[in-house]
Amino acid sequence: MSADALLPLLKSTFGFDHFRGRQAEVVDRVMARERTLAVMPTGAGKSLTYQLPAVALDGCVVVVSPLIALMHDQLRGARAAGIRAASLTSVDMDGAETRQAYRDGTLDLLYVAPERATGEGFRALLEARTPALFAIDEAHCVSEWGHDFRPDYRLLRPLLDAFPQVPRLALTATADKHTREDILVQLGIPDDGLILAGFDRPNIRYAIRPRISPARQLLDFIAANPGPGIVYAPTRSGTERLAEQLATATGRRVAAYHAGLDSEIRARVQHDFVASEDGIVTATVAFGMGIDKPDVRFVAHAALPKSIESYYQETGRGGRDGDPAETLMLWGANDFATARVRLAELPEARVAGERARLNALAVLVETVECRRAALLRHFGENPPMNCGNCDNCLDPAAQVDATVLAQKLLSAVYRTGQSYGAGHIEAVLTGRSDERIVGRGHDKLSVFGIVEGEEARLIKPLVRSLMAREALSTTEHGGLMLGPAAKPVLKGEAPVLMAEPPLKRTKRDPRGAGAAANPVGDPLFDALRATRRELAQEAGVPPYVIFHDAVLRAMANERPTNRSALSTIPGVGAKKLDAWGDAFLAVIDQY
Repeated sequence: MSADALLPLLKSTFGFDHFRGRQAEVVDRVMARERTLAVMPTGAGKSLTYQLPAVALDGCVVVVSPLIALMHDQLRGARAAGIRAASLTSVDMDGAETRQAYRDGTLDLLYVAPERATGEGFRALLEARTPALFAIDEAHCVSEWGHDFRPDYRLLRPLLDAFPQVPRLALTATADKHTREDILVQLGIPDDGLILAGFDRPNIRYAIRPRISPARQLLDFIAANPGPGIVYAPTRSGTERLAEQLATATGRRVAAYHAGLDSEIRARVQHDFVASEDGIVTATVAFGMGIDKPDVRFVAHAALPKSIESYYQETGRGGRDGDPAETLMLWGANDFATARVRLAELPEARVAGERARLNALAVLVETVECRRAALLRHFGENPPMNCGNCDNCLDPAAQVDATVLAQKLLSAVYRTGQSYGAGHIEAVLTGRSDERIVGRGHDKLSVFGIVEGEEARLIKPLVRSLMAREALSTTEHGGLMLGPAAKPVLKGEAPVLMAEPPLKRTKRDPRGAGAAANPVGDPLFDALRATRRELAQEAGVPPYVIFHDAVLRAMANERPTNRSALSTIPGVGAKKLDAWGDAFLAVIDQY
């Protein structure tokens, strides 16, 4: 059965008249019982490529997923669409019931963690009734080249090979060329089984700024984006400090999330955030993979992410519903210094790959060209030079050739003994004599006072730039020293181009991209949202499980007067129409 033949089922189950992107190609391969790796951006509808076959195929689709919270979020959505779904996890109290339902053939979908999937007991369960499909979600976890390698994923191959006749579908949003090749090998998928749907998320606006006044920068950003959001911080204490600051300054509900919290607290924070329409979580990277929340309107990083893949995945948690979302990354020179120190702690085999990822991040934060283009080129794409939806495209900065100034700065670092901080180097270069400089004889150096005028204001941003490029690094006491990339700069073999820093703070649009989708002051839309909130509370599910904001907007615009008209709105499937259609029609009738 082809994907086209499943269109009526797609409409009745999910409320969609057609497939999006390359979903149809993936579904075609699944239905033809072929092995497939689908690399699709977050929000492109990866889960539909196995949930629809789960309804169409004779048998149960087994989904391997890395986090319990992620499974349970997807479970709620599948059940709301009328799919017979269950999970087998350490927190599920109905394990025996679920196993019996699987044996009886009354399940369409069964979610399981890789640790459980690789056990002998689970294989015995599958031998009692052969599954219709293996779906391996977050498949980049199988690769040591991936950014989130999990050893348990490596153990999946024997399970898959024990059922060679069962098709297998691997899914990920984040995998560079090397990682994709490794996934194919590790999961036994042929090269021609790769479907690369691209990495672009055009609804996401990217912005990257030097970290100057982080609290104020984050507050301005959040003020422009009233919807739900995530702020990533590098440390546990940082998440708690930020949560307190942002809650006090914004008056919004803000909660911290990190691995050091009690599991019950983490579960409550995650539950409250998923159910909210304007909540904020300040979190370490422990928060994220388990979040299946489509209406996140903004994602901020208070410091440099771990890698460019992590940045792509974490920012990709915004706008999964296709509506506009906005991102902001704040970075400092010390972020790169700290990251490079961590490289020394890795196994030798991983150092080269992680250094390449860090260098790719340096290119991303330093570029004066399109951010999206730089990001997509890292994943092997050939994007247009201008996306029209990143800070550099919307408010382009002038590019400055700072090669000569960089040579002066590096020379000053070397001649002062490679042990002084940026402030001391700046004072030497600009000829500011003080007791410390005179006492060490630095006022007698050839580099003393060789920078003046407009050039002087470039020194601080240039230090950040040279640290990002590995031309500068830091000593254990925080002083500056020459890095491995300094020599080509000093010899004039590597030009140093940088964005000219603004003379004054740019006035920000009071409404960010993440705030622009929903109608403002529309009483019908607000009433539909209120009804959705009430129904969600009654059903014990997050509001988006009832309907996404886009569906409510369509209801407010089209004002259907009966079930037949309501069923034509994308996203209104038969099960949801029966369960909640009349409640929304009653609201529309009042307006």
